[in-house]
Amino acid sequence: MSPAPDVAVVGAGVAGLAAAHHLARAGYSVRVLEAADAVGGRMRTLRSDGFLIDTGAEMLPSARGYPATWRLIRELGLDGSRGAVPRVRGALSVWHAGRSRPRAGRPLGLLTGAGLSVRARADLLRLLTAVRRAGPDPDRPELSPLGAATVADLLRDYHPELGDRLIRPLAAGFFGWDAERSAAAPFAAHLAASGSTGDWHTYRDGMDTLARALADRLDVRTGHTVTAVNADRGGVRLASPQGEVTARAAVLAVPAPVAAGLYTEASPVERAYLRACGYTPMLRLSLVLDRPAAPRGVRGGFATLVPAHEDPLVNVITVDHNKHPGRAPAGRGLVSLVASPQGTAELLDMPDAHVAQRLLARAERLVPGLSARVRSVHVHRFRYGLPEATPRALAARAAFADRPAAPVEYAGDWIALRPCSEGAVSSAALAADRVLGHLSRSAAPSGRAGARPTVHEER
Repeated sequence: MSPAPDVAVVGAGVAGLAAAHHLARAGYSVRVLEAADAVGGRMRTLRSDGFLIDTGAEMLPSARGYPATWRLIRELGLDGSRGAVPRVRGALSVWHAGRSRPRAGRPLGLLTGAGLSVRARADLLRLLTAVRRAGPDPDRPELSPLGAATVADLLRDYHPELGDRLIRPLAAGFFGWDAERSAAAPFAAHLAASGSTGDWHTYRDGMDTLARALADRLDVRTGHTVTAVNADRGGVRLASPQGEVTARAAVLAVPAPVAAGLYTEASPVERAYLRACGYTPMLRLSLVLDRPAAPRGVRGGFATLVPAHEDPLVNVITVDHNKHPGRAPAGRGLVSLVASPQGTAELLDMPDAHVAQRLLARAERLVPGLSARVRSVHVHRFRYGLPEATPRALAARAAFADRPAAPVEYAGDWIALRPCSEGAVSSAALAADRVLGHLSRSAAPSGRAGARPTVHEER
């Protein structure tokens, strides 16, 4: 029987693995428990017949926008070989008037159009300037001067094209957010931090590269479902069909609704925030093709946003073989269709064949001849796709962020209401610091004495 770890981490997505990594570096024994049969969570990559199929997250901005992620990349040596974390060419386009319009989200797009009129482009520049001047903090969105404003509120003073053709489909396609319901502060902070789409990168060997590299250095148990978490003066007990695990502390690196169900003894402040953190489901269809295909107008580009008035079910088309040539064997193609919030609501519980039929039928107009090139399909469903930042969640976040450290902590992109891998990785460092603070008040781990350094002190 394995000895009890100092810390148990529930969830082997990048948040849980990064938290475990920081704690292990501080000298504590850590065990990661993952219900699925592989690590990565929403950054998982399937490998099939020479294809690398990213099931969820697709890319990451530069180190300026994702500093915590790039610190880990460099610490693990993942950027040690040339081209290991390459830029994505033609990262974002917008569908308008029968074809894909390139250079969306790039300064050059303000000159070439990117599917927007001159007036809308001028307003885009005005919006980006206003967002930068507001100085939003992606880690503390509740402090933003935007307050409780929604994304729709943010757009009201700008040209309607800007919202309809770019901002609303961007919020829906990448976050699953409804502009009328979702808070503007986290969205604006993410836009400001991420910068130009010309600086978007991917992992050459699949978006699960970071997760796999972390897992290789840790004690990870896949196929291990945790059903309940209880804390007392003796530590933390994690119930599971595979056997109870005890530890001195635990990190719940799972979606907020899942964490709320596991840890029913959470404090009132924690419960209030966990209840406020809603999630949007996500649905993605990956298409293995016998030869390459792309939306009209795409010349080596990657993702095309499809506004709701252009198609109610398909929100984003990604040409994965253009993201990196290693995603598909030579001469073959890999394209994914990301369903809109409406499409996800209609199709999430439908059989795979029905999902494929409906989305392919809608995409045929955008990518002529696509259906005839399909050789196999992969449907990816995430019931807890991405955290949705609402004004209610923002209102509850300040008290949650200022709560004292406890035996049970949390990690995930919902911690800062920032639905991206950087939100997950930065939350992991915060969770590790909080666990170290809690454990420092008790005996040091076996073989190590003295106060533990924080994660930030170790960097």
